[in-house]
Amino acid sequence: MTDSWVNSAEILGSDLPLELSGTGNRRALLMNALREAVRSGRLAPGTRLPPYRSLAADLGLARNTVADAYAELVAEGWLAARQGSGTRVAERAAPVTPMHRPRTPERAVRPVHDLVQGQPDPSVFPRTAWLASARRALAAAPDDAFGPGDPHGRPELRRALAGYLARVRGVRAAPDRIVLCSGAAHGLRLLAEVVGGPWAAEAYGLPFHRELLASHGVGTRPLGVDADGARVDGLTRRDRAVLLTPAHQFPTGGPLHPARRAAVVDWARATGGLVVEDDYDGEFRYDRQPVGAVQGLDPEHVVLVGSVSKSLSPALRIGWMVLPQRLVAPVVAAKGEREQFSSATEQLTLADFIQSGAYDRQVRRMRQRHRRRRDQLVAALHARAPHVRVTGIAAGLHAVVELPPGTERSAVRAAAWQGLAVEGLGDYLHPGAEDASRGPRASRAHRAGAAGPADAVRAAGPADASLVPHRDGLVVGYATPAESAYPEALDALCRALPPAAPLATPPAATPVSAPPPPPAAP
Repeated sequence: MTDSWVNSAEILGSDLPLELSGTGNRRALLMNALREAVRSGRLAPGTRLPPYRSLAADLGLARNTVADAYAELVAEGWLAARQGSGTRVAERAAPVTPMHRPRTPERAVRPVHDLVQGQPDPSVFPRTAWLASARRALAAAPDDAFGPGDPHGRPELRRALAGYLARVRGVRAAPDRIVLCSGAAHGLRLLAEVVGGPWAAEAYGLPFHRELLASHGVGTRPLGVDADGARVDGLTRRDRAVLLTPAHQFPTGGPLHPARRAAVVDWARATGGLVVEDDYDGEFRYDRQPVGAVQGLDPEHVVLVGSVSKSLSPALRIGWMVLPQRLVAPVVAAKGEREQFSSATEQLTLADFIQSGAYDRQVRRMRQRHRRRRDQLVAALHARAPHVRVTGIAAGLHAVVELPPGTERSAVRAAAWQGLAVEGLGDYLHPGAEDASRGPRASRAHRAGAAGPADAVRAAGPADASLVPHRDGLVVGYATPAESAYPEALDALCRALPPAAPLATPPAATPVSAPPPPPAAP
Protein backbone atom coordinates (compact mmCIF):
# COMPACT_ATOMS: atom_id res chain seq x y z
CA MET A 1 0.00 0.00 0.00
CA THR A 2 1.13 3.54 -0.67
CA ASP A 3 -1.45 5.56 1.24
CA SER A 4 -0.31 8.19 3.74
CA TRP A 5 -1.36 7.59 7.33
CA VAL A 6 -0.57 8.41 10.94
CA ASN A 7 -1.24 6.33 14.00
CA SER A 8 0.26 5.79 17.44
CA ALA A 9 0.34 3.39 20.36
CA GLU A 10 1.80 3.26 23.87
CA ILE A 11 4.75 0.90 24.23
CA LEU A 12 4.21 -1.43 27.18
CA GLY A 13 5.76 -0.07 30.37
CA SER A 14 7.54 2.88 28.72
CA ASP A 15 4.86 5.52 28.02
CA LEU A 16 6.55 6.06 24.66
CA PRO A 17 4.33 7.12 21.76
CA LEU A 18 5.26 5.15 18.66
CA GLU A 19 4.33 7.33 15.74
CA LEU A 20 4.02 5.97 12.24
CA SER A 21 3.67 8.54 9.50
CA GLY A 22 4.46 8.79 5.84
CA THR A 23 3.76 6.71 2.79
CA GLY A 24 4.71 3.25 1.72
CA ASN A 25 4.63 -0.26 3.08
CA ARG A 26 3.22 -0.27 6.63
CA ARG A 27 5.51 -3.02 7.85
CA ALA A 28 8.54 -0.97 6.70
CA LEU A 29 7.20 2.14 8.45
CA LEU A 30 6.71 0.20 11.68
CA MET A 31 10.21 -1.28 11.47
CA ASN A 32 11.75 2.16 10.87
CA ALA A 33 9.84 3.62 13.83
CA LEU A 34 11.02 0.83 16.14
CA ARG A 35 14.62 1.12 14.94
CA GLU A 36 14.61 4.88 15.56
CA ALA A 37 13.14 4.39 19.05
CA VAL A 38 15.98 1.99 19.89
CA ARG A 39 18.65 4.21 18.28
CA SER A 40 17.56 7.31 20.16
CA GLY A 41 17.44 5.48 23.49
CA ARG A 42 13.69 5.89 23.94
CA LEU A 43 13.49 2.11 23.99
CA ALA A 44 16.19 0.95 26.40
CA PRO A 45 17.84 -2.48 26.13
CA GLY A 46 15.69 -5.13 27.79
CA THR A 47 12.41 -3.20 27.36
CA ARG A 48 9.57 -5.63 26.75
CA LEU A 49 7.37 -4.85 23.76
CA PRO A 50 3.64 -5.51 23.71
CA PRO A 51 2.40 -8.73 22.12
CA TYR A 52 2.05 -8.28 18.38
CA ARG A 53 -1.72 -8.80 18.61
CA SER A 54 -2.05 -5.89 21.07
CA LEU A 55 0.18 -3.58 19.07
CA ALA A 56 -1.64 -4.48 15.86
CA ALA A 57 -4.96 -3.59 17.49
CA ASP A 58 -3.62 -0.28 18.86
CA LEU A 59 -2.13 0.75 15.51
CA GLY A 60 -4.95 -0.57 13.35
CA LEU A 61 -2.63 -2.96 11.54
CA ALA A 62 -2.98 -6.55 10.50
CA ARG A 63 -1.50 -8.96 13.06
CA ASN A 64 0.72 -10.53 10.41
CA THR A 65 2.19 -7.09 9.60
CA VAL A 66 3.36 -6.58 13.21
CA ALA A 67 4.47 -10.21 13.59
CA ASP A 68 6.58 -9.99 10.42
CA ALA A 69 8.11 -6.67 11.57
CA TYR A 70 9.04 -8.18 14.94
CA ALA A 71 10.54 -11.25 13.24
CA GLU A 72 12.69 -9.18 10.86
CA LEU A 73 13.96 -6.93 13.66
CA VAL A 74 14.85 -10.03 15.67
CA ALA A 75 16.81 -11.33 12.68
CA GLU A 76 18.59 -7.98 12.33
CA GLY A 77 19.55 -7.97 16.00
CA TRP A 78 17.39 -5.04 17.13
CA LEU A 79 15.00 -7.24 19.13
CA ALA A 80 15.30 -10.54 20.97
CA ALA A 81 12.55 -13.12 21.41
CA ARG A 82 12.39 -16.06 23.80
CA GLN A 83 9.63 -18.56 24.29
CA GLY A 84 7.54 -17.55 27.26
CA SER A 85 9.18 -14.14 27.84
CA GLY A 86 7.91 -12.18 24.86
CA THR A 87 9.80 -9.83 22.59
CA ARG A 88 12.31 -7.39 24.08
CA VAL A 89 14.80 -4.81 22.90
CA ALA A 90 18.12 -6.59 22.41
CA GLU A 91 20.82 -5.96 24.98
CA ARG A 92 23.38 -3.44 23.77
CA ALA A 93 26.22 -1.39 25.18
CA ALA A 94 25.13 1.20 27.74
CA PRO A 95 25.07 4.81 26.53
CA VAL A 96 28.45 6.55 26.66
CA THR A 97 29.58 10.13 26.58
CA PRO A 98 32.44 11.09 24.20
CA MET A 99 35.65 11.23 26.19
CA HIS A 100 36.20 14.99 25.98
CA ARG A 101 32.97 15.79 27.84
CA PRO A 102 32.69 16.13 31.63
CA ARG A 103 31.39 12.96 33.26
CA THR A 104 30.62 12.01 36.81
CA PRO A 105 32.76 9.06 37.94
CA GLU A 106 29.82 6.90 38.90
CA ARG A 107 28.27 7.21 35.44
CA ALA A 108 31.41 7.21 33.31
CA VAL A 109 31.40 4.35 30.81
CA ARG A 110 34.32 3.57 28.55
CA PRO A 111 33.18 3.48 24.90
CA VAL A 112 33.50 0.21 23.05
CA HIS A 113 34.33 2.04 19.81
CA ASP A 114 36.03 5.42 19.41
CA LEU A 115 35.60 7.66 16.37
CA VAL A 116 36.42 10.94 18.13
CA GLN A 117 38.56 13.12 15.87
CA GLY A 118 42.14 14.21 16.45
CA GLN A 119 43.49 11.07 18.11
CA PRO A 120 45.88 9.04 15.93
CA ASP A 121 46.13 5.33 16.63
CA PRO A 122 48.96 5.04 19.22
CA SER A 123 49.87 1.54 18.05
CA VAL A 124 51.47 2.92 14.86
CA PHE A 125 54.10 5.04 16.61
CA PRO A 126 57.44 4.25 14.87
CA ARG A 127 59.19 2.82 17.90
CA THR A 128 62.14 1.21 16.14
CA ALA A 129 62.98 4.29 14.06
CA TRP A 130 62.48 6.59 17.03
CA LEU A 131 64.78 4.48 19.19
CA ALA A 132 67.48 4.55 16.49
CA SER A 133 67.22 8.37 16.33
CA ALA A 134 67.36 8.62 20.13
CA ARG A 135 70.58 6.61 20.23
CA ARG A 136 72.25 8.69 17.54
CA ALA A 137 71.03 11.97 19.05
CA LEU A 138 72.22 11.15 22.56
CA ALA A 139 75.58 9.94 21.29
CA ALA A 140 76.14 13.20 19.39
CA ALA A 141 74.53 15.59 21.93
CA PRO A 142 76.74 18.41 23.23
CA ASP A 143 77.22 18.74 26.97
CA ASP A 144 75.03 21.84 27.20
CA ALA A 145 72.03 19.75 26.11
CA PHE A 146 71.94 18.35 29.64
CA GLY A 147 72.02 21.74 31.37
CA PRO A 148 69.28 24.36 31.88
CA GLY A 149 67.26 24.58 28.67
CA ASP A 150 67.13 27.56 26.33
CA PRO A 151 63.52 28.86 26.08
CA HIS A 152 63.98 29.16 22.30
CA GLY A 153 64.34 25.37 22.16
CA ARG A 154 67.27 23.24 21.03
CA PRO A 155 69.07 24.77 18.02
CA GLU A 156 69.39 21.33 16.39
CA LEU A 157 65.62 20.95 16.18
CA ARG A 158 65.03 24.54 15.09
CA ARG A 159 67.49 24.07 12.21
CA ALA A 160 65.86 20.78 11.21
CA LEU A 161 62.38 22.31 11.32
CA ALA A 162 63.42 25.37 9.29
CA GLY A 163 64.58 23.10 6.47
CA TYR A 164 61.64 20.70 6.68
CA LEU A 165 58.93 23.39 6.81
CA ALA A 166 60.50 25.28 3.92
CA ARG A 167 60.61 22.13 1.79
CA VAL A 168 57.20 20.66 2.65
CA ARG A 169 55.01 23.61 3.70
CA GLY A 170 56.56 26.54 1.82
CA VAL A 171 57.45 28.33 5.05
CA ARG A 172 59.96 31.20 4.94
CA ALA A 173 61.90 31.23 8.21
CA ALA A 174 65.40 31.08 9.63
CA PRO A 175 65.96 28.97 12.76
CA ASP A 176 66.07 32.10 14.92
CA ARG A 177 62.40 32.79 14.01
CA ILE A 178 61.30 29.43 15.44
CA VAL A 179 60.38 29.07 19.11
CA LEU A 180 59.60 25.59 20.38
CA CYS A 181 56.66 24.89 22.68
CA SER A 182 54.82 21.89 24.09
CA GLY A 183 52.07 21.92 21.46
CA ALA A 184 49.62 24.17 19.63
CA ALA A 185 47.70 24.96 22.83
CA HIS A 186 50.89 26.15 24.55
CA GLY A 187 51.69 28.31 21.54
CA LEU A 188 48.25 29.93 21.66
CA ARG A 189 48.65 30.67 25.36
CA LEU A 190 51.92 32.48 24.71
CA LEU A 191 50.50 34.45 21.79
CA ALA A 192 47.43 35.45 23.82
CA GLU A 193 49.72 36.85 26.50
CA VAL A 194 51.89 38.74 24.03
CA VAL A 195 49.37 39.95 21.45
CA GLY A 196 46.28 40.58 23.57
CA GLY A 197 42.75 40.71 22.19
CA PRO A 198 40.21 40.64 20.80
CA TRP A 199 40.74 37.98 18.14
CA ALA A 200 38.54 36.76 15.32
CA ALA A 201 38.16 33.01 14.84
CA GLU A 202 36.42 30.67 12.42
CA ALA A 203 32.80 30.01 13.38
CA TYR A 204 33.58 26.29 13.40
CA GLY A 205 36.70 25.31 15.32
CA LEU A 206 38.07 23.66 18.46
CA PRO A 207 36.14 24.92 21.52
CA PHE A 208 39.22 24.14 23.60
CA HIS A 209 41.23 26.75 21.71
CA ARG A 210 38.57 29.44 22.07
CA GLU A 211 38.13 28.72 25.78
CA LEU A 212 41.90 28.64 26.28
CA LEU A 213 42.18 32.14 24.78
CA ALA A 214 39.25 33.34 26.88
CA SER A 215 40.90 32.03 30.04
CA HIS A 216 43.81 34.35 29.23
CA GLY A 217 41.55 37.35 28.76
CA VAL A 218 41.34 37.17 24.96
CA GLY A 219 37.80 37.06 23.62
CA THR A 220 37.05 35.76 20.13
CA ARG A 221 34.54 36.89 17.53
CA PRO A 222 33.26 34.36 14.98
CA LEU A 223 33.84 34.63 11.24
CA GLY A 224 31.51 32.87 8.86
CA VAL A 225 32.67 29.65 7.20
CA ASP A 226 31.61 28.33 3.81
CA ALA A 227 32.96 26.01 1.13
CA ASP A 228 35.93 28.34 0.53
CA GLY A 229 36.95 28.51 4.19
CA ALA A 230 36.71 31.45 6.57
CA ARG A 231 34.90 34.62 5.45
CA VAL A 232 37.87 36.90 6.07
CA ASP A 233 35.94 39.85 4.64
CA GLY A 234 34.37 40.03 8.10
CA LEU A 235 37.65 41.13 9.72
CA THR A 236 37.81 44.64 11.19
CA ARG A 237 40.49 47.02 12.45
CA ARG A 238 39.43 46.22 15.99
CA ASP A 239 40.63 42.61 15.67
CA ARG A 240 44.18 42.20 16.97
CA ALA A 241 44.57 38.75 15.42
CA VAL A 242 42.65 36.08 13.56
CA LEU A 243 42.92 32.33 14.22
CA LEU A 244 42.60 30.24 11.04
CA THR A 245 43.09 26.67 9.80
CA PRO A 246 43.86 27.46 6.14
CA ALA A 247 45.28 24.09 5.04
CA HIS A 248 42.13 22.17 6.03
CA GLN A 249 39.37 24.10 7.75
CA PHE A 250 38.65 22.35 11.01
CA PRO A 251 36.27 20.62 11.22
CA THR A 252 34.22 21.33 8.08
CA GLY A 253 37.07 20.61 5.64
CA GLY A 254 38.52 22.37 2.62
CA PRO A 255 41.45 24.78 2.20
CA LEU A 256 41.18 28.55 2.40
CA HIS A 257 40.53 29.95 -1.09
CA PRO A 258 43.57 31.65 -2.71
CA ALA A 259 41.73 34.98 -2.95
CA ARG A 260 40.94 34.84 0.77
CA ARG A 261 44.55 33.97 1.57
CA ALA A 262 45.64 37.14 -0.20
CA ALA A 263 42.85 39.12 1.44
CA VAL A 264 43.74 38.10 4.99
CA VAL A 265 47.39 39.03 4.42
CA ASP A 266 46.26 42.42 3.03
CA TRP A 267 44.14 42.93 6.16
CA ALA A 268 47.11 42.18 8.42
CA ARG A 269 49.37 44.59 6.53
CA ALA A 270 46.78 47.37 6.52
CA THR A 271 45.80 47.10 10.18
CA GLY A 272 48.92 45.74 11.86
CA GLY A 273 46.93 42.66 12.83
CA LEU A 274 48.32 39.15 13.12
CA VAL A 275 47.28 36.00 11.27
CA VAL A 276 47.68 32.93 13.52
CA GLU A 277 47.85 29.92 11.21
CA ASP A 278 47.08 26.66 12.99
CA ASP A 279 48.65 24.10 10.67
CA TYR A 280 46.11 21.46 11.70
CA ASP A 281 46.31 18.36 9.47
CA GLY A 282 48.47 20.34 7.04
CA GLU A 283 50.56 17.32 5.98
CA PHE A 284 47.67 14.92 5.39
CA ARG A 285 46.18 15.72 2.00
CA TYR A 286 45.01 12.94 -0.32
CA ASP A 287 43.90 14.51 -3.61
CA ARG A 288 47.09 16.45 -4.37
CA GLN A 289 50.21 17.82 -2.71
CA PRO A 290 49.59 19.59 0.63
CA VAL A 291 48.53 23.22 0.36
CA GLY A 292 51.38 25.59 1.21
CA ALA A 293 51.27 27.66 4.38
CA VAL A 294 49.87 31.19 4.36
CA GLN A 295 53.00 32.17 6.31
CA GLY A 296 54.97 32.00 3.05
CA LEU A 297 53.02 34.99 1.72
CA ASP A 298 54.12 37.33 4.51
CA PRO A 299 56.38 36.06 7.32
CA GLU A 300 56.14 39.41 9.14
CA HIS A 301 52.37 39.24 9.62
CA VAL A 302 51.67 35.50 9.96
CA VAL A 303 52.51 33.08 12.78
CA LEU A 304 52.58 29.40 11.86
CA VAL A 305 51.73 27.08 14.77
CA GLY A 306 52.35 23.34 14.39
CA SER A 307 53.15 20.16 16.31
CA VAL A 308 53.79 16.43 15.96
CA SER A 309 50.58 15.48 17.77
CA LYS A 310 48.91 14.13 14.61
CA SER A 311 51.93 12.93 12.66
CA LEU A 312 53.71 11.13 15.54
CA SER A 313 52.07 11.30 18.96
CA PRO A 314 50.55 13.87 21.33
CA ALA A 315 52.60 12.22 24.09
CA LEU A 316 55.80 13.82 22.75
CA ARG A 317 54.60 17.33 23.67
CA ILE A 318 56.64 19.08 20.96
CA GLY A 319 55.30 21.97 18.93
CA TRP A 320 56.63 25.11 17.29
CA MET A 321 55.82 28.68 16.38
CA VAL A 322 57.33 30.35 13.31
CA LEU A 323 57.19 34.00 14.34
CA PRO A 324 57.59 37.46 12.83
CA GLN A 325 60.91 38.88 13.98
CA ARG A 326 59.22 41.48 16.21
CA LEU A 327 57.48 38.78 18.27
CA VAL A 328 60.41 36.45 18.95
CA ALA A 329 61.76 38.28 21.99
CA PRO A 330 58.35 38.94 23.62
CA VAL A 331 57.28 35.29 23.16
CA VAL A 332 60.56 33.98 24.58
CA ALA A 333 60.18 36.36 27.55
CA ALA A 334 56.64 35.12 28.13
CA LYS A 335 57.87 31.54 28.00
CA GLY A 336 60.45 32.11 30.74
CA GLU A 337 64.19 32.06 31.21
CA ARG A 338 64.53 28.28 31.02
CA GLU A 339 62.95 25.54 28.94
CA GLN A 340 60.54 23.76 31.23
CA PHE A 341 57.93 22.35 28.89
CA SER A 342 59.63 20.09 26.35
CA SER A 343 62.41 17.58 27.02
CA ALA A 344 65.77 18.43 25.45
CA THR A 345 66.45 14.76 24.70
CA GLU A 346 63.15 14.42 22.82
CA GLN A 347 63.92 17.61 20.89
CA LEU A 348 67.29 16.18 19.89
CA THR A 349 65.69 12.89 18.90
CA LEU A 350 63.09 14.64 16.74
CA ALA A 351 65.84 16.66 15.05
CA ASP A 352 67.62 13.44 14.06
CA PHE A 353 64.29 11.82 13.10
CA ILE A 354 63.65 14.65 10.64
CA GLN A 355 67.18 14.90 9.24
CA SER A 356 67.48 11.13 8.73
CA GLY A 357 64.36 11.07 6.56
CA ALA A 358 62.44 8.93 9.06
CA TYR A 359 59.85 11.67 9.61
CA ASP A 360 59.10 11.91 5.87
CA ARG A 361 58.69 8.13 5.73
CA GLN A 362 56.36 8.16 8.72
CA VAL A 363 54.19 10.93 7.23
CA ARG A 364 53.94 9.05 3.92
CA ARG A 365 53.03 5.86 5.77
CA MET A 366 50.35 7.59 7.82
CA ARG A 367 48.99 9.41 4.77
CA GLN A 368 48.46 6.08 3.01
CA ARG A 369 46.89 4.56 6.12
CA HIS A 370 44.52 7.47 6.69
CA ARG A 371 43.52 7.56 3.04
CA ARG A 372 42.67 3.84 3.21
CA ARG A 373 40.64 4.46 6.38
CA ARG A 374 38.83 7.34 4.71
CA ASP A 375 37.98 5.19 1.69
CA GLN A 376 36.60 2.46 3.98
CA LEU A 377 34.39 5.02 5.71
CA VAL A 378 33.05 6.40 2.44
CA ALA A 379 32.42 2.91 1.05
CA ALA A 380 30.58 1.77 4.19
CA LEU A 381 28.32 4.81 4.19
CA HIS A 382 27.66 4.50 0.45
CA ALA A 383 26.61 0.88 0.91
CA ARG A 384 24.57 1.19 4.12
CA ALA A 385 23.51 4.83 4.36
CA PRO A 386 23.46 6.28 0.84
CA HIS A 387 21.10 9.02 1.98
CA VAL A 388 23.84 10.81 3.98
CA ARG A 389 26.55 13.03 2.50
CA VAL A 390 30.23 12.86 3.49
CA THR A 391 32.31 16.06 3.24
CA GLY A 392 35.79 17.27 4.17
CA ILE A 393 37.43 14.09 2.89
CA ALA A 394 40.23 15.60 0.79
CA ALA A 395 42.54 15.92 3.79
CA GLY A 396 42.89 15.41 7.52
CA LEU A 397 42.07 12.67 9.99
CA HIS A 398 38.29 13.04 10.01
CA ALA A 399 35.24 13.53 7.83
CA VAL A 400 31.89 15.20 8.37
CA VAL A 401 28.80 13.04 7.88
CA GLU A 402 26.01 15.48 7.11
CA LEU A 403 22.60 14.57 8.54
CA PRO A 404 19.01 15.67 7.95
CA PRO A 405 18.09 18.82 9.89
CA GLY A 406 17.21 18.19 13.51
CA THR A 407 18.76 14.71 13.75
CA GLU A 408 22.28 15.45 15.07
CA ARG A 409 21.63 15.08 18.80
CA SER A 410 19.55 11.93 18.37
CA ALA A 411 22.29 10.44 16.19
CA VAL A 412 24.90 11.13 18.89
CA ARG A 413 22.65 9.48 21.47
CA ALA A 414 22.05 6.54 19.16
CA ALA A 415 25.80 6.17 18.69
CA ALA A 416 26.21 6.10 22.46
CA TRP A 417 23.72 3.24 22.68
CA GLN A 418 25.88 1.42 20.15
CA GLY A 419 28.90 1.92 22.41
CA LEU A 420 30.38 4.45 19.97
CA ALA A 421 32.06 7.72 20.95
CA VAL A 422 31.55 10.31 18.21
CA GLU A 423 30.93 14.05 18.21
CA GLY A 424 28.28 16.27 16.67
CA LEU A 425 29.24 19.09 14.32
CA GLY A 426 27.33 21.52 16.55
CA ASP A 427 29.85 20.90 19.34
CA TYR A 428 32.38 22.91 17.31
CA LEU A 429 30.21 25.95 16.56
CA HIS A 430 31.34 29.21 18.15
CA PRO A 431 28.95 30.21 20.97
CA GLY A 432 28.63 33.69 19.47
CA ALA A 433 27.56 32.40 16.08
CA GLU A 434 23.85 33.16 15.86
CA ASP A 435 21.46 31.60 13.42
CA ALA A 436 18.12 33.23 12.78
CA SER A 437 16.24 29.97 13.14
CA ARG A 438 18.14 28.39 16.05
CA GLY A 439 19.52 31.29 18.08
CA PRO A 440 22.90 31.26 19.83
CA ARG A 441 24.46 27.89 20.59
CA ALA A 442 26.58 27.64 23.72
CA SER A 443 29.90 25.88 23.83
CA ARG A 444 30.10 22.40 25.34
CA ALA A 445 31.44 23.77 28.61
CA HIS A 446 28.78 26.44 28.73
CA ARG A 447 25.97 23.99 27.98
CA ALA A 448 27.30 21.78 30.75
CA GLY A 449 27.13 24.65 33.24
CA ALA A 450 30.79 25.68 33.37
CA ALA A 451 31.39 29.31 34.26
CA GLY A 452 33.86 31.75 32.83
CA PRO A 453 35.56 30.90 29.51
CA ALA A 454 32.44 30.38 27.40
CA ASP A 455 30.99 33.66 28.63
CA ALA A 456 34.23 35.44 27.78
CA VAL A 457 34.16 33.95 24.30
CA ARG A 458 30.58 35.07 23.81
CA ALA A 459 31.30 38.57 25.10
CA ALA A 460 33.93 39.28 22.44
CA GLY A 461 31.34 40.58 19.99
CA PRO A 462 28.34 39.72 17.83
CA ALA A 463 28.43 37.10 15.14
CA ASP A 464 29.38 38.08 11.61
CA ALA A 465 26.33 38.61 9.42
CA SER A 466 27.81 36.26 6.80
CA LEU A 467 27.50 33.19 9.04
CA VAL A 468 25.89 30.19 7.41
CA PRO A 469 23.18 28.31 9.35
CA HIS A 470 24.30 25.39 11.47
CA ARG A 471 24.44 22.10 9.60
CA ASP A 472 23.54 18.91 11.40
CA GLY A 473 26.29 16.33 11.17
CA LEU A 474 28.76 14.03 12.88
CA VAL A 475 32.52 14.64 13.01
CA VAL A 476 33.95 11.17 12.44
CA GLY A 477 37.61 10.60 13.28
CA TYR A 478 38.85 7.64 11.27
CA ALA A 479 42.45 7.63 12.57
CA THR A 480 41.79 6.57 16.16
CA PRO A 481 40.74 2.87 16.19
CA ALA A 482 43.19 0.02 15.87
CA GLU A 483 43.15 -1.73 12.50
CA SER A 484 41.24 -4.73 13.85
CA ALA A 485 38.63 -2.55 15.57
CA TYR A 486 37.89 -0.18 12.69
CA PRO A 487 35.34 -2.33 10.78
CA GLU A 488 33.26 -2.80 13.96
CA ALA A 489 33.42 0.94 14.66
CA LEU A 490 32.10 1.66 11.15
CA ASP A 491 29.35 -0.89 11.67
CA ALA A 492 28.31 0.84 14.90
CA LEU A 493 28.33 4.20 13.11
CA CYS A 494 26.09 2.95 10.32
CA ARG A 495 23.63 1.51 12.84
CA ALA A 496 23.45 4.85 14.64
CA LEU A 497 22.61 6.96 11.59
CA PRO A 498 19.00 8.08 11.10
CA PRO A 499 17.11 6.20 8.40
CA ALA A 500 16.29 7.77 5.08
CA ALA A 501 13.07 9.76 5.06
CA PRO A 502 10.27 7.92 3.19
CA LEU A 503 9.57 9.25 -0.26
CA ALA A 504 6.43 11.32 -0.28
CA THR A 505 3.78 10.67 -2.93
CA PRO A 506 2.17 13.91 -4.17
CA PRO A 507 -1.58 13.85 -3.44
CA ALA A 508 -3.93 13.65 -6.37
CA ALA A 509 -5.65 16.88 -7.36
CA THR A 510 -9.03 17.16 -5.63
CA PRO A 511 -11.80 19.65 -6.50
CA VAL A 512 -12.18 22.33 -3.87
CA SER A 513 -15.84 21.52 -3.39
CA ALA A 514 -15.29 17.79 -2.90
CA PRO A 515 -14.30 16.37 0.52
CA PRO A 516 -11.05 14.39 0.64
CA PRO A 517 -11.44 10.60 0.28
CA PRO A 518 -11.33 8.53 3.48
CA PRO A 519 -8.09 6.65 4.28
CA ALA A 520 -7.84 3.15 2.90
CA ALA A 521 -8.44 0.28 5.29
CA PRO A 522 -5.36 -1.50 6.66
